[in-house]
Amino acid sequence: MTISLALYRLFDLIMLLMLLKIFLTWLPNINWANQPFKGLHEFTEIFFGVFRKIMPPVGMLDLSPIVAFIVIRIIQIVVCQSLASLGL
Repeated sequence: MTISLALYRLFDLIMLLMLLKIFLTWLPNINWANQPFKGLHEFTEIFFGVFRKIMPPVGMLDLSPIVAFIVIRIIQIVVCQSLASLGL
């Protein structure tokens, strides 16, 4: 397995965890203070929090996850293609 492929899959895993967090927010009975939800929340907040500071929620709608997905996907493509072109 090349470094670029491993990194590509790592980015995919991060986006999968972000998507899981988004879907879990629709369930009202989840206690985010208990594990494993606390760990998931803290991990995804690393990404969502940055974009939430840039663009705060509009009413009840939080657009930061959309921006986070777009930016992370762009970074994934640029970094992995660069590494692949170097043969890594």
